Amino acid sequence: MDTKLRGFVLSVYIVFGLPVITAHNDPSNKIMEDFSGYPIHEPQSQDSLLSLSVDSEGLQKQIDELSTLSETPAPSVTRILYSEKDVLARRFIKNLMGLSGLSVREDAVGNIFGRWDGDEPELAPVSTGSHIDAIPYSGKYDGVIGVLGAIEAINVLKRSGFKPKRSLEVIMFTSEEPTRFGISCLGSRLLAGSKELAELLKKTVDSQNISFFDAARFAGYANHLQDLTSVFLEKGSYSAFIELHIEQGPILEEEATSIGVVTAIAAPASIKVDFEGSGGHAGAVLMPMRNDAGLAAAELALAVEKFVLESGSIDTVGTVGILELHPGAINSIPSKSHLEIDTRDIDEKRRNVVIEKIHQSALSISENRGVKLSEFKIVNQDPPALSDDLITMAMESACQELNLTFRKMISRAYHDSLFMARISPMGMIFIPCYKGYSHKPEEFAAIEDIANGVRVLALTLAKLSLA
Repeated sequence: MDTKLRGFVLSVYIVFGLPVITAHNDPSNKIMEDFSGYPIHEPQSQDSLLSLSVDSEGLQKQIDELSTLSETPAPSVTRILYSEKDVLARRFIKNLMGLSGLSVREDAVGNIFGRWDGDEPELAPVSTGSHIDAIPYSGKYDGVIGVLGAIEAINVLKRSGFKPKRSLEVIMFTSEEPTRFGISCLGSRLLAGSKELAELLKKTVDSQNISFFDAARFAGYANHLQDLTSVFLEKGSYSAFIELHIEQGPILEEEATSIGVVTAIAAPASIKVDFEGSGGHAGAVLMPMRNDAGLAAAELALAVEKFVLESGSIDTVGTVGILELHPGAINSIPSKSHLEIDTRDIDEKRRNVVIEKIHQSALSISENRGVKLSEFKIVNQDPPALSDDLITMAMESACQELNLTFRKMISRAYHDSLFMARISPMGMIFIPCYKGYSHKPEEFAAIEDIANGVRVLALTLAKLSLA
């Protein structure tokens, strides 16, 4: 059978999941059987999935080895952007990509790309990936399985004898976590063409007053350039993007469901608020005479909770993650307070209503308590992202073909996928994690669940590559 015709047959039957009604001896059946690893006229058995088998032992060793590249002792993992451990971890990932036969390149901020060229490389590739940076004292699975699992998914397809039509590309994103420079999803934001971020980074420094560009050059990036527009990707650079990730919530584990098919990503808005009062001695200044910046902050923190609950939706959340008082002495009335607020929703309008209520409350508190609202700054206000229907259909089909239970769900944590959705159609695959723990040393995902996620990812990549 002609190669293009074979690809067409695979596309029709595998991508769209159509029933096979051809004769038992039709050559196309043999092609499908060779790819899928099981007889298409017989019920699937456990042994039939060997052609999409994952090297679970090898993958777990890679996860464990990467976790040793940490600035804090086990079981915690700390891997900060452009640190010595981050540089070593990047080298580890590039080596694995090379061993898998991928062509490797990096951009000016250290996004790493490993490509498997398809039969029609002129077509927009299908991409997958995640991040490997880790906030202080976190775990070893967040982001990591989306990078190591993606490389293994490529290996799974290669071992099965699959030949992609569209090229497949694994991406390791730079700095999904905001730990060093206070900017989340830095690499994917730039890939999505954020001119504002490219300008902001020219004057961004960390807590040690090290500039972003000096830190990047330490790690071997930026090349003495101040212009980061070379990182930008045009819309349509990829035909699809899929991210494999631990759920970071308890639903899949509690329901004993193997896979979460993500339908939407709730977008965050971050707010910084500063109040200034008179301060004074805790004993000498009487209560009616006080302008307490600390109590202003406390009142606003409670208001955040109130406005979120008033939204009427369980999908609206708000958190005061930072509350700092100055001078921070037990016998001194706070003269300054600083809050950082995170509010999220899958409905952008509803979330923005909450933000405006928080702003109006801050103004009212300032007036009523006689303190100065010296800053109310919306740091970012990203729109939510919806998963692409064709990608979620491909994921669901893959789960069915692999006999894995799945459910549709929302991602309430944000990911690089939120920004990749501005470049290409997007989807996410969740797997269970222990008690929903994440961003802490107890974070854990069973290798069996990781392997299931890799299988679904591999089969989804295959489907989308042939589309």
